[in-house]
Amino acid sequence: MTPSRRHFLMGAAALSAAVATPEMVRAAIAREVAAPWALATADLEGDIAPRGMRLVHGRAPAGLEGTLFRNGPGKFRRAGGSATHWFDGDGLMRSFTLNDGAVTLAARFADTPKRRTETELDAVVTPGFGTAGDSRARVGSPDDASAANTAVMVTGDKVWALWEGGSPLEMDAATLATDRFVTLRDDLKGMPFQAHPRFAPDGTVWNVGMQGDQAIVWHLNRDGSLIHAQVLRLPRASYLHDFTATERHLIFVLQPWVFDHRGMPYSTQFAWKPELGTQVLVVDKADLTSTRIYELETFSFFHLGDAWEEADGTIRFDVAANRDASFAIEGARVLVAGRGVVPGEPSVLKLVTLRPDGRAEMASSGVTAEFPKGDPRRAGIERSLTVHVAGERGGRPLPNGLAVQDWKTGQSHAFNFGDDQIMEEAVFVPKPGASAERDAWLVAPSINLAEGVTELHVFDVASVEGGPVATWRADVALPAGFHGAWRG
Repeated sequence: MTPSRRHFLMGAAALSAAVATPEMVRAAIAREVAAPWALATADLEGDIAPRGMRLVHGRAPAGLEGTLFRNGPGKFRRAGGSATHWFDGDGLMRSFTLNDGAVTLAARFADTPKRRTETELDAVVTPGFGTAGDSRARVGSPDDASAANTAVMVTGDKVWALWEGGSPLEMDAATLATDRFVTLRDDLKGMPFQAHPRFAPDGTVWNVGMQGDQAIVWHLNRDGSLIHAQVLRLPRASYLHDFTATERHLIFVLQPWVFDHRGMPYSTQFAWKPELGTQVLVVDKADLTSTRIYELETFSFFHLGDAWEEADGTIRFDVAANRDASFAIEGARVLVAGRGVVPGEPSVLKLVTLRPDGRAEMASSGVTAEFPKGDPRRAGIERSLTVHVAGERGGRPLPNGLAVQDWKTGQSHAFNFGDDQIMEEAVFVPKPGASAERDAWLVAPSINLAEGVTELHVFDVASVEGGPVATWRADVALPAGFHGAWRG
């Protein structure tokens, strides 16, 4: 189907027309005492100028040079009204640059129309995923509502701050200064470009943008230039934060959290209907009209690992699967409130297998997990390892450790910091001249709650259970981020 801005941007009109009712914080989070993990969503009041981090453990691995870019919300609260959901804070781009054994930290807010409006009014007024906003919002297009707060894509000397509902926001990789919203083609300006692009073995990039039961499928060169864009009709209008891909196929996991009615905030448009089960749509990259549908048990999710396809056509990928959507609806509100009990259960890492004869199955690792990541050298092709954050449990939200799941042996190798740390997503960084999956480092930040600061850790994939081989400590705490990317 030929992409049409009209159909996708109709959602923006509904957005600007449905912002009159302020969001009420639920009784479950109206407690007086702040939780010990509240630092994860504390406000940062301004940019962080470049500063050195202090080495407090181990030594920097030889040959580890580059920058970890991280994105996530950095400010939620203003005097005239605040964001009420974790996904709606102002985007804060962070950089951790490793050079000659030293680490330099910097952070800068994305200069979005949303942030400029709300700084002027000293109030959060823009509708978002879980924040209703109010009539003072200035929303003429999806990009006016962008928090630019979810993920990062590196394109040469620029980084793109990615969101769910609109265009990438280009920032300078060296200074983190905001440049512009990226228009991939003039007639597609403002169409959604989601937060989880998938990198193909041929070096190109695939991504999607969602609007109901339509997805615009983007195919890009590695430098961010457009190869092709096409609209795909989906069998159901599920909430979809992530998709995955093999070398030959795109894979859409359609959970039974489905569009029900228009309204704001965005999350209220969806209804949890477990009786529908979960569908998996497999789409041929060479012909988006060539599709297959698989049926799976009911589960909810935010994040998938890279998929791969075996010689007989069997497709496998992993997912951080949950029983329902309670975290998205209520749990993320508790995190912003900084008090209360997060509902539901932590997600569990599971492996989905799609057979050529139409059968589908899902095997559990039994390990709590989020943010599954694979070796970037094997994106879209067969692999064994998945790294993920771990240690989250009922009553104590947010992870405190890191684990590597080996799907071939069924073993999980993990390190747990204990409840004084909040662990963030790790990225694989291949060792120079090496090719094996285990010949890589994991680079990830954490929030040290006892010290009240952000730390950066390097683990060896081959011995993650031994803990970090090096740790640097900042003199400031940054709020918990979502996703990152490495530039070597």
